[in-house]
Order: sequence, then structure tokens, then C-alpha cells
Amino acid sequence: MKKAYTLISIVLLIIVSSCTKSTPKVFTEADINIIPKPLELTLNQGVFQFSNDTKFVTANSALIAASRYLISQLENAAGFKVEVVKTAPNRNFIQFITDVNLEEEAYKLVVTTNNITITAKDNAGFLYGLETLRQLLPTTIESSQLAKVTNWIIPAVIIKDKPRFKHRGFMLDVSRHFYDIDFVKQTIDRLVMYKMNVLHLHLVDDQGWRIEIKKYPKLTEVGASRNGTIIGHYPGSENDNKVYGGFFTQEDIKEIVTYATERNITVIPEIELPGHSSAAIAAYPYLSCFPDEPTHVHQNMMSETSKKLQENGQIKIVQESWGIYKDIYCAGKDDVFSFLEDVLDEVMPLFPSKYVHIGGDEAIKPHWEVCPNCKKRMKDEGLKDVHGLQSYFVKRIEKYINSKGRKIIGWDEILEGGLAPEATVMSWRGTEGGLEATAQGHDVIMTPASHCYFNQYQGPRSEEPLAFNAYTPLSTVYEFDPVVEGMTEAQANHVLGAQGNLWSEYISTNKEADYMTFPRLAALSEVLWSTKESRSWEDFTKRLHSQFERYDYLGINYAKSIYLVTSRSIANLEENSLSLSLSNEFPNPDIRYVLGDKNIQNNAIKYTDTLKIEETTTIKASLFKDEKPIGKTFIDTIKIHKAFGKALKFKSSFSESYPADGPLSLVNGIRGSKNFRDGQWQGWLEEDMEVVIDLEEQQPIKEVFLGAIENFESGIYFPIAVAVFVSNDGAVFNEVGKIERSYNRSSGKDLITFKINFNEVNTRYIKVIATNLKKSPTHGGGAWLFVDEILVN
Repeated sequence: MKKAYTLISIVLLIIVSSCTKSTPKVFTEADINIIPKPLELTLNQGVFQFSNDTKFVTANSALIAASRYLISQLENAAGFKVEVVKTAPNRNFIQFITDVNLEEEAYKLVVTTNNITITAKDNAGFLYGLETLRQLLPTTIESSQLAKVTNWIIPAVIIKDKPRFKHRGFMLDVSRHFYDIDFVKQTIDRLVMYKMNVLHLHLVDDQGWRIEIKKYPKLTEVGASRNGTIIGHYPGSENDNKVYGGFFTQEDIKEIVTYATERNITVIPEIELPGHSSAAIAAYPYLSCFPDEPTHVHQNMMSETSKKLQENGQIKIVQESWGIYKDIYCAGKDDVFSFLEDVLDEVMPLFPSKYVHIGGDEAIKPHWEVCPNCKKRMKDEGLKDVHGLQSYFVKRIEKYINSKGRKIIGWDEILEGGLAPEATVMSWRGTEGGLEATAQGHDVIMTPASHCYFNQYQGPRSEEPLAFNAYTPLSTVYEFDPVVEGMTEAQANHVLGAQGNLWSEYISTNKEADYMTFPRLAALSEVLWSTKESRSWEDFTKRLHSQFERYDYLGINYAKSIYLVTSRSIANLEENSLSLSLSNEFPNPDIRYVLGDKNIQNNAIKYTDTLKIEETTTIKASLFKDEKPIGKTFIDTIKIHKAFGKALKFKSSFSESYPADGPLSLVNGIRGSKNFRDGQWQGWLEEDMEVVIDLEEQQPIKEVFLGAIENFESGIYFPIAVAVFVSNDGAVFNEVGKIERSYNRSSGKDLITFKINFNEVNTRYIKVIATNLKKSPTHGGGAWLFVDEILVN
């Protein structure tokens, strides 16, 4: 009987085991979400399974170092104790093979059921092969804790891969806001993840000098700290009056460069000249054309500490606001060139890069035009104007840098007055500088602000943190190509690549820097690594979801702006209705919406075509994935009010530059966003907005709303008064309500809806006057008044 029970138990165990045994995963290409996309990928049958038995086979210390991250994550996330051995076992191993016939940075990754081989010519290729292997693994490989994954398997594949461009860069501005050595190392790790190979450190600017120069200690004693920082957009509403500073010692720089070099990242230093030099001049005033002239800064943006310092004789200060300043290095003093050569003599040994970035941008020259030393220099050198003097300045510095075996990179302004002979140009003011430089036979790195500036908004301004006032969404980054229209084949050969730039005026923390960088860095990496023919926005967005999962595990505070739903409205004034369309950056997005106060989670309707809105309502919309809303819900209130679509008569027409949607924009029910260029704002320069609305018949009204925007940076200010008048004959008007508001630069508001209430009155005509501030208190020129809607109830 015991034997019978034992036999039955064995049979049951076999049956249960066979029923519960998991079916081996069959991978499809949809399961492979590598960014940047490899050059060639062949998917084969079978999988390779990682386990405690998996070995890394190499005796090369550099390859052991390159494998360090993946080995540590196999331990942290999978719980495997992975060994590095010198001799390959029979199976379950990862091996490195050198092939000198491959191109630099290229690799071949072969995954079979038995083993994995990475073949490359150099350490860079091996490193990138490992990064691809990392992205074949489940996203939980990035977890810092043991993950709940049963099978750590990857598909059997053959991947042949190499980069399209040599220069795949990222610029980190540590001058405006300082990022410590740990964050710089973290940035390097994330660049490697996307096979980027250049970190450009913007070390010097008006707001801070960030590198120790032993011969000139005041550069960090004085130049590395500012006494305050403006709040909000330039020219700013006020100063926070907090001392801000920081710098890298030369030992810090050595540590960063060593860390980067091990990961195939070249670190290029930028020592800005001749402009953006306020921090150096604050430390050593003799570098200026006029050492005894106070630093030019708007007084209402200067910290109280700096005001007192200037009153007590320290007239040169580190700038506390953003912008362009006229106090630049004097081109007529040999002492200036001696200073810069001394600085470069300490900087260049720290950075093995063959390039030194010398800036050269935004060097305004009013001082040079009147400086006796600069005038003498122009006469002695036979220079026609100050543009020729800038060319002389750049060429003289280039000659010195060349004498040390290095080459210069400069922003595209170095083209002015004649380009230095061996200079490489970074084209940032569009692509024209790149076209011009390549036509002259110079190498270029394309980095137009329109596509490569990560300090700009990436979603609707009302939904995003404070940023530079321009718009660069993820799709715009992805659509960029460094070889631009109009380039010949010879010119295209001079395009080294491109880079993303993170200017840090409005980015003061590591989390904010992450938010502005990711996922835009992923998009740029594919632009620079993958072939143009293989790139597809639809395909990229499908692979992006797994990247977001990796970001979550890695603790990257990435932007989810791509999930945001945006709207476009067109008023149908004849039918007294509004056509509303919804969109999203994803191709073929699953957008769903509700009207009124319904819950979008349970009542959402799939958006298929333009909505017709005939009465005041609230719309909520969201992108859906797996039957759930993702990202932030779009919410807007559409106002179909008594003045909707009614005839308007202006005393002074709005500016031709800011017509919004046309003559009836102020009564089309569509509100503007915080972006005054969104096509919903009408503008008046130095003039009041005065408009008469014809309601067509007498109607009872008791309140009028007027929407306005303020943007100090662009000279746009709220009205200082809004008054409402009524009339039944359109000739004689009586005032029924008025509100006044004094200019307040510290309000911190972008949008205000001015509400004018009054006793109910029957009227046909309504006159609304919004009083313009007339003169800009921050810019000195004319003031703009912008209005998006006048609502009548």
C-alpha cells in the first residue's frame, strides 16, 4: 500500500509540475526596445538565461571596469554572484573578442542559447556592446533592490552596430548654477547609457567662475560666488539676496576626467571669452576696458549686498541676473592676453581633449568702440571695425592654443570678422553658421537652439516648470538632423555631429536638471547614433515606454510632457459655436475626454474628431494606455458668453505682429496660455486697448472679464486699469465699473483675469478700455499690453 501511495504521489507531482511549468518566452522585435536604435539586428530563436553560473570572461582590467555596472546590477537586481574568469567555461558566459578590422566605437553582439560574445576594436565598442546588452535585459535590471523576476532571459540576436557621427555631445552649464562632482559623474553614466561620447563643461560665465586657477586665486575667491540671484524670468521680478557659489578644484577636475575617460567620454572645457566675463572682471578689474566703471546691472535686480559693496568702492561684481553685458575683456591690453594664456596653461593639462572651447558668443562691443587701448589695437593691426577686433582676439587665442597642440571650438559668432584658420564652429543661432563654416571648409558641431536647447519648455508653459521662453518638445529634438538642407556632400563631411545644451539659468537642482534632460537626451542620442533611414518617430515612441520604466528604477526625475494633451480651438461665429481639436505628441494617440463634471477615469469617450462646443462647459482629456489615463489630465473651460462672436470696433488696431486669430479673437471663447506666442493674444505697443462690442440687441449684463498676460522678459505688462462703459446708441457711453492696479514687479503672476462687477444694466454696446503702462520699467522702451479674451455675462 505504501508503494502504491508513493507511486500515486510521484505521478501527481509529475502532472502538477507539467501543468505549472511556464511556457518559454518567445521574443518578437516588439520586445526589443534599444535606444539608440542599432544599425542591424537579426532576431533568432531561443534565449540566453542569466544565472548564478553566468561568467564574464576577460583578463583585461579595462573590460572588467567596463563590465562593472552590469555585474553589480546582476547582483543587486537579480541576486546573482557573477564571477569574472580568464578562461571560458563550456556554456553560460559573456566573452570579449578583439577585431582590429572593425571601426572605432563599433561592436558586434551575438547572443545564443549557450553564450554571449561582444566583438570590438576598442574599449568604446566593448562598452557600447555592454550597454546594448543592458537594454536587452528586463527594465528591472536597473533596480537597486532584488527584483521579482523569475527568468532573467534575453533573446538570441545578432547586432552589428556603429555610430553615424563622431561627436555626440551634451553641454552642462555649471556657471549659472553649480552641479557638484557626484552629479557630473552621474551625468557621465547616463551619457554612456545612450552611447554619447562628449561632455562639454561650461565652466565660466558672468554669473560664476567654476574652476580653480592657482595663479589667480581671486577667480574662485571672488568670481565663484554671487551675492544673489534674480527670481523668475530675466529681467526678473526681484533678487533673492542669497549668496550662491561653488567651484571645482583641480583635483576635482582630474577625478571627473579620469571617470569620464574610463567610460569613453571626452570632457571639453569652455573658458568663455571675450564676452560673458563679468566673474573674471569682478576678481581682477584690470581685465576690463574701464576698471573704474561700475558693473552695469539693473539696480532693481541687484542684491542689497552688492549695492552696499558698490557704494563702498568695490564696483565690479559677479552678475546676479541673466543676459548680455557690455563689460568684456579688453582687446587692447596685452595683460588680458597674458592672463588668458596663464589660465589656459592650467586648464589644458587637466583636460586631455584635443579641443578647448573658447565661447566667443554674445560679445557686445560698446566698450571696445570707445576704449583708447582697443582703438590703438585696431589702428596698429589695420582692423576696420570692432568685428575685426573680435576676429583678432579669437585668432590670437587660437594661435596660442594651437601652439600647445590643441584646437579651438567656438560658438558661431566667431565667424564674424573672419574665422580663425583651424577653428571648429558650434552652430547655435539656427543652422546658418554651420552652412557658412562648412562652405569655408571648417568642421562644425550642429546645436541649433530650435532643436538642441534642453533649457527650453517641452510642453505647454502652463504645465511646465520655469524655463527659457522657447519651446522644444521631444518630437522636435527627434526630427533634427545635423546634415541640413543645402549642404553639399563635401560640406556634410565637415559635420562632426551635434550636442544638446543644458543652460542652467532656471535650473538650480539636480532633479530639475534631470527633468529638462530626459527623455530629450534619448531622442538626441538616436539622431546622432542611428542612420537617418532607420529612424522613425512612431517606432521611437514605442520603445520609449521601456526607457521610462528604466528611469523610474534609476531614480531619474524625467519629464512626462509627451503624455500631455493639447488643444486647438477655432470659433464658428456664425453658428455661435467652437470647434475644439485635441492632440498629443505620440503618433495615433488614444485620447479620451469628458465634458462637464464627469470623472475621466470611468466616463471617458474616445476622441476621434473635432468636437463642436455650443455652450459653456469644462473639458477634461487624457492620453490612455492599457485602458487607464496616463500623464496629467488636460482641463479647460470653454466660455460661450454674451459677447461671443459679436462685432468689435477698435479705436487703435492691435499690432500686426500679434493679431491672434484675427479681428474677433477677443470674443471667440478661446483663452490664451502662458505662451504669448500661442496665437491667442492680441498686442498693443504703448497704446491702450479700447474696443466697442455690439451685442446686436439690448441685453442684461452685470460683469465683464478681461484676460491679460505679463512677461517681463519680453516687455509685456498687465494693464494698470480696466474700465467698462455701456451705451444703447453706440455714441454716448456711461462708465459702470473700473478697477485699477499699480505696476507690481514682484507679483509673481503670469496671467490675470480682471473682473469688473456692476449693477445689472440693459445695454447693446459695451466699451472696454485697458490702460497700457506705456513705458517699460525693466527695459526702458515701450510697454506691450496683451489681451486674449473679453467675456460678458
